[in-house]
Amino acid sequence: MSEGQMTGDRYTEDLPMYVLGELDPARARDFHDHIASCAACRREVELLRNDTALLALAATGSAPPARARKRLLSAIANEPHRPHLIPARPRWWSFAPLVAMAVLALFCIMLWTENQEDRERLVTVEQELAARKSETAAREKDAARAREVVSALTAPDAAHFTLVAAQTGPQPTGRVIYVRAKGQVLFFAGNFAPAPAGKAYELWLIPTQGAPIASGTFKPDARGSGSIVLPALPVGVDAKAFAITVEPESGSAAPTTAPILVGTAAP
Repeated sequence: MSEGQMTGDRYTEDLPMYVLGELDPARARDFHDHIASCAACRREVELLRNDTALLALAATGSAPPARARKRLLSAIANEPHRPHLIPARPRWWSFAPLVAMAVLALFCIMLWTENQEDRERLVTVEQELAARKSETAAREKDAARAREVVSALTAPDAAHFTLVAAQTGPQPTGRVIYVRAKGQVLFFAGNFAPAPAGKAYELWLIPTQGAPIASGTFKPDARGSGSIVLPALPVGVDAKAFAITVEPESGSAAPTTAPILVGTAAP
């Protein structure tokens, strides 16, 4: 292998790390100087940056509070116990039992009110904790998916497929990144016409043996761009090619139309 080819291979290997900003400063400067004079690497950097941008665009009841219970027991304990006497004539203290009952009733009302407030506070705290737990779980799920995308983009054993139409003018194109060992696929479409009513474009993995495997559907946006990110695929399938067909919006179990794009693995 010639020295020029070895140098080109090294810069090709550095492409994803350069786009993601993961090269050490010395290699980054070297790569920057290289792409100033290499149109192929410069084009590849632009395509990878576009791919990355698309991905970025992809209350129960409770016991009375201890302090309230303590106050109630203390009040009952301090209530004077008088011998049962029958006075010769009514005196003011003969109304003491009624006063005690009134005080006890007032205490019960205060206790019930305080208990209700504690229950309401408990419900509020539980709702806030549930909301925070849900937000945390959503962030962790998004972060895990982002790590999977970066892993697929930078995997050293990822096979890159480019799908093109053999016609003149701006034609639809497709780029596939396939990681066989993990069953991961990233697909990016460009220059696609709008899908017919009730239809969508479907990506197919063409294995070396067996029937085509459905790999997700998409509808292009106003600029003709679209993507399929990490569809559920079997692990370890040898892919000989990828293809695009027009299928119903819900997708098909097997192709029903002739492929409009077909691409094999880049050498």
